[in-house]
Amino acid sequence: MTEPFEDIPVRHNMQTVAFYNIENLFDLRDSRFTNDGDFLPESVKRWTPKRYKNKLRKIGFAVSNIGKEETGKHPAIVGLAEVENAKVLKDLISSKHLEDCNYDYVHFDSLDERGIDVAMLYDTTVFKPLHTETFSVSLTDEDNTPDYTRDILLVGGALDGEYIYFIVNHWSSRREGQKETEFKRIAASEKVSEIISSLTQDDEHVKIMILGDFNDDPYNESIKLLIDNHALFNPMETLRSFTRGTVKHRRQWFLFDQILISTNFFKNSKDEFEFFKANIFDADFLKQFKGLFKGAPFRTYVGKKYKGGYSDHFPVYTILKK
Repeated sequence: MTEPFEDIPVRHNMQTVAFYNIENLFDLRDSRFTNDGDFLPESVKRWTPKRYKNKLRKIGFAVSNIGKEETGKHPAIVGLAEVENAKVLKDLISSKHLEDCNYDYVHFDSLDERGIDVAMLYDTTVFKPLHTETFSVSLTDEDNTPDYTRDILLVGGALDGEYIYFIVNHWSSRREGQKETEFKRIAASEKVSEIISSLTQDDEHVKIMILGDFNDDPYNESIKLLIDNHALFNPMETLRSFTRGTVKHRRQWFLFDQILISTNFFKNSKDEFEFFKANIFDADFLKQFKGLFKGAPFRTYVGKKYKGGYSDHFPVYTILKK
């Protein structure tokens, strides 16, 4: 793999904040606490050490290049979805393309039934975490038993000396149908709303970024509620088109991966970060390069069939500028 964005001058007055659903980053051990049976060397998917290392190398390569075209460097902050545990994060940040990026991570195990969590990578030379917390989304199945899903991660800290809160999400999927599962994403949206309200109650000028795979598009109710209730800005609204998105299903593009920001990122101040731009990171190396699904994300697996790609999602990112 060659660096796609070499020779870009480093822009010290800019930082990239990214989000990436990295499609089932599981280790090779059988966990008693999670449903990880598909991702073992002897499973049908044959999740071998070689495949695991290849996945780490590829995800590391992708992460290291997000926002590089604009800033000349790797992202300061990366929200992640679909990580099994702390071990895979340690392996990821020490992998070939990230070992020199000074990354550390924030992660808590959740009760998610598939054993996948959200997490946040941060460059220790530019970000100092000062507050970390998780919030559960209370859901029940039709028979009134608890339906455990991913927790929401809140991280507050100083990015180049400026305090910003990051809320990392991975909302419930549409597997049983969009309408049938909508109430789950509305519940997650309401929980994020509570978090924002508590943060702004303490400080009405607080800067907040909400990152995630929301399993909803910018125009869906769950996202619109957040935007309307808290006067947020969603730079992703204008990015989705018939030919572009972050995930492709049945030949249709969706923009489930988004970054929403508080509007005080538009205040003009030479000492504080302002919103500069947002985009989908859909570089050619992340895409299927031929066949029926040409242009779609180059996945690790399609069903049980190993493809050896990156992820079934493209990352998204926002550039902040001082």
